[in-house]
Amino acid sequence: TKVAPSVDFDHSCSDSVEYLTLNFGPFETVHRWRRLPPCDEFVGARRSKHTVVAYRDAIYVFGGDNGKNMLNDLLRFDVKDCSWCRAFTTGTPPAPRYHHSAVVYGSSMFVFGGYTGDIYSNSNLKNKNDLFEYKFATGQWTEWKVEGSLPVARSAHGATVYSDKLWIFAGYDGNARLNDMWTISLQDREHACWEEIDQSGEIPPSCCNFPVAVCRDKMFVFSGQSGAKITNNLFQFEFKGHMTRIPTEHLLRGSPPPPQRRYGHTMVAFDRHLYVFGGAADNTLPNELHCYDVDSQTWEVIHPSLDSEFISLKSIFTALPEKRYTVPNLLPELFFYKLRKTFCLAMGLISFTEPVVSLPQMPSGRLFHAAAVIQDAMYIFGGTVDNNVRSGEMYRFQFSCYPKCTLHEDYGKLWENRQFCDVEFILGEKEERVLGHIAIVTARCRWLRKKILQARDRQRQKSKQEKGEEGDEAATGASRDLPAGHRPSGAQPLLEVFIREAEAQPFEVLMQFLYTDKIQYPRRGHVQDVLLIMDVYKLALSFKLSRLEQLCVQYIEASVDLQNVLSVCENANKLQLDQLKEHCLNFVVKESHFNQVIMTKEFERLSTPLIVEIVRRKQQPPPRLYSDQPVDIGTSLVQDMKAYLEGGGLEFCDIILLLDGHPRPAHKAILAARSSYFEAMFRSFMPEDGQVNISIGEMVPSKQAFDSMLRYIYYGDVNMPPEDSLYLFAAPYYYGFSNNRLQAYCKQNLEMNVTVENVLQILEAADKTQALDMKKHCLHIIVHQFIKVSKLPNLRSLSQLLLLDIIESLATHISDKQCAEMGSDI
Repeated sequence: TKVAPSVDFDHSCSDSVEYLTLNFGPFETVHRWRRLPPCDEFVGARRSKHTVVAYRDAIYVFGGDNGKNMLNDLLRFDVKDCSWCRAFTTGTPPAPRYHHSAVVYGSSMFVFGGYTGDIYSNSNLKNKNDLFEYKFATGQWTEWKVEGSLPVARSAHGATVYSDKLWIFAGYDGNARLNDMWTISLQDREHACWEEIDQSGEIPPSCCNFPVAVCRDKMFVFSGQSGAKITNNLFQFEFKGHMTRIPTEHLLRGSPPPPQRRYGHTMVAFDRHLYVFGGAADNTLPNELHCYDVDSQTWEVIHPSLDSEFISLKSIFTALPEKRYTVPNLLPELFFYKLRKTFCLAMGLISFTEPVVSLPQMPSGRLFHAAAVIQDAMYIFGGTVDNNVRSGEMYRFQFSCYPKCTLHEDYGKLWENRQFCDVEFILGEKEERVLGHIAIVTARCRWLRKKILQARDRQRQKSKQEKGEEGDEAATGASRDLPAGHRPSGAQPLLEVFIREAEAQPFEVLMQFLYTDKIQYPRRGHVQDVLLIMDVYKLALSFKLSRLEQLCVQYIEASVDLQNVLSVCENANKLQLDQLKEHCLNFVVKESHFNQVIMTKEFERLSTPLIVEIVRRKQQPPPRLYSDQPVDIGTSLVQDMKAYLEGGGLEFCDIILLLDGHPRPAHKAILAARSSYFEAMFRSFMPEDGQVNISIGEMVPSKQAFDSMLRYIYYGDVNMPPEDSLYLFAAPYYYGFSNNRLQAYCKQNLEMNVTVENVLQILEAADKTQALDMKKHCLHIIVHQFIKVSKLPNLRSLSQLLLLDIIESLATHISDKQCAEMGSDI
């Protein structure tokens, strides 16, 4: 069993690194699945089509069906003790049902609607629109009798709570699917009444068996059964009554796509993310976990941690009671929290041999299960698995609580505030001027990089002619040994780069892409905005920016409509953008579009060759050509900055970072964009010799840790050896990064990866950073695994003081019996 540090950091101290402490305790792995005790048949039946809600530290399961009968029992799962029981109830509960909804408001659970009757005898089956309240404190069931108009009885609908109200959306009424929305206030039972919401915007099609979740004050609806056409669209509802479908046209091809269309799945919200699991997707039962980032509007598949797949059970043969453990009686006991805790405490005394059995920790694919969130974990219970079997399993998924990566935002702010600019682009015939940063531009665009190098050569030749001297031979100190062309110097005049092919407005959009990997989403369908993006597309083709090409094409194709198609087609013809012109021609000659387009005044003003081409296309459509060639989506900001740090940007370095006297060339603009420490330095008291000593407080990090920090600064990388994590734990505060994402990863790295193989390196780092709790933990591992540690070559390179610390710990903690055992082994 691993243990991990929790952090107590003194933010008020100017030299915080001296006050860093690490207190060890139990931990959960990020993105880890864990199988919890299943519900025993004596407590409650296996089931699907039920509901799950979370209240305090417990999961409550209500209703569903077990394959033969509908259920109305209420089960309780304690997440701390990992134990099941029947919840205490009084009063008359709702009739047995499934495909109902359940939500928590205040200290009560509210159950609405669902399908009731006897499925075994196929009698008295009907949908309901009743509303029940269960009070967690007293166990009392009561039915709300509501006067006035009521929602049509339904099942397989969506429900959520927002602003003291219960919101009901869509479902199935027994004859047809619905897409209406109703709400009722839960504050005052006596005066409560149902109200139908007048929805506007792009309303989802009538659907059922879909989940809803609230995130960022909006309700989200994903996929579900919508008749013959099931889509994987994601809709968001603003509680003022407006519904919109979240666009995906602007996403890059090659970005992770949305999950397959599906029904019977779950979706929960945590932080800024929506998590979708399970369901039936085109006759399959997938078990990938999909995550949607509400801020960036992107999907990704969550790859679970490596220890999610299996947990190995070892045969235990020493220092335990004489009870004989076999697989049948060991498995149930290992599932209980207290016995598991006992095993952990006994770790130092237990010996293990070969594996006996492995239990899957990840849930299999399923549908009609239910999910809820408690603190920073998702709990999934039940559902229908392969061969229509009902499940009684409970699984826990540990979310990632890390702050999001701010790489794109940090570079975007550098572009917006134009600080530390060192290049000026002079554009078009009007010679409009746009400022930029050589480091970012040369990292992202080879075409502009070539232009900048040519302009720099001309500037140097001009300077030599004016000064009549060699120019670059005056470099001294650490920069003397660096290749020519990237020696730092004081304030330099802006490098002027002429680009006759570009106008200012589309070039600024292109520059925004170079800094952020995205373009500001224009007004969809607006003619002027579409024409602007076409100019950007033309530049992307000229500058060979494949990623920007795809962004522009997807935006333009998604924005073409009956009002603007002729303008876009004519402009595409003028700019010789054949792909876009082809798209517009195909749009015009569609049966549903053609008559409307040719009746417009714009068609009359169209050039004669285009009119002829449209008529010919209508009369004789060309054969469709399909290409198996993958689309080139280019390189991302992260990939380009990684290559730049690894040597691609060496000739453009303009600052020297000194680590313990050793020079490391770097780029001022990049450092300033990612660190407020460097930003203030370069703005106020930039050293004249262009050299900066590197430390974290009073501590100088190792070269390996410093390289890890540079990778984080340049392209957001957080992969590092655990010993680096101790050096960099305080770096987010000292260097003023945008958030403490790096520290969060350092913490997890230490939690997960202190092993016999690296314990000596971490011991050294803990000693240097004065992380006394970590040092104590490392000494503990060394003492209890000393036979293995003694064979490590790094032991002989430790300082004398650390070797004395190890000897003292051995003398303090090893018993006479263990000494004798070690002596015999040696």
